Amino acid sequence: MLTTAKVEEIRARIRCWRNQGESVAFVPTMGNLHQGHITLVKEAKQRADHVVVSIFVNPLQFGQNEDLDGYPRTMEADQAKLVDAGCEMLFVPTPAIMYPKGLDKQTFIEVPGISSELCGATRPGHFRGVATVVCKLFNIVQPDMALFGRKDYQQLQVIRTMVEDLSLPVEVIGVDTVREASGLAMSSRNGYLTAEEKAKAPALKQALDALAVSITAGEPIDNAIAQCKAALTQAGLTPDYVEVRHASTLAPATADDTQLVVLAAAYLGKARLIDNLPFTR
Repeated sequence: MLTTAKVEEIRARIRCWRNQGESVAFVPTMGNLHQGHITLVKEAKQRADHVVVSIFVNPLQFGQNEDLDGYPRTMEADQAKLVDAGCEMLFVPTPAIMYPKGLDKQTFIEVPGISSELCGATRPGHFRGVATVVCKLFNIVQPDMALFGRKDYQQLQVIRTMVEDLSLPVEVIGVDTVREASGLAMSSRNGYLTAEEKAKAPALKQALDALAVSITAGEPIDNAIAQCKAALTQAGLTPDYVEVRHASTLAPATADDTQLVVLAAAYLGKARLIDNLPFTR
């Protein structure tokens, strides 16, 4: 596996593949890789001739008092996992490479509407940072397709909207959430949980399951959301939000919508957990 921070080296290798008529799949990450990331890489390998991964802890998507400095960085372990998974090229840029003018002078991508709700309301500017770095990575790697986990459901919709609005020639593929045996969605931030908190964390998925069953059985959405928040609080989590939205547009659900998704975020110790559950009523 070639590991490089040089844009020119990435582009030269990909040009060689392109000249041979071969396809490229891309998996952008912030490192500290877990089985969810590796699932993306393996899925990418099934879909394309070559797989490129990036590891970049993107400062543009972290707000004040968030965990940029403390975000876990495990490069050697990540490289070993990627080699085992069949990744052929790893792009590891620095902030100076990605943002040579500094964050304050960087051109940015804003996806209106969807970026300011849900996680965007709690983390203003977060999705601007996500859209900007993903757009820049797409322009560097120029993949045929890019794979993202559905655990970050809102992020996936932001990226899909950006790609559509800017006519980017990249197929965006969502891959099902990978979960621990307890049902907890795998996340790099799960490492912040203590053993006691780890035992409480599966309550998030359990509460979403119960909400979906309740709404499918005819319970009004507002009542089901209130019950979900109460269940989370009783389990020792602090709800940030619980919302039921149209599964494709993320617009607030109406009485006529049948394809729905419940999205939730909750605090547990130092961790902010997010999860979602698409369902049909």
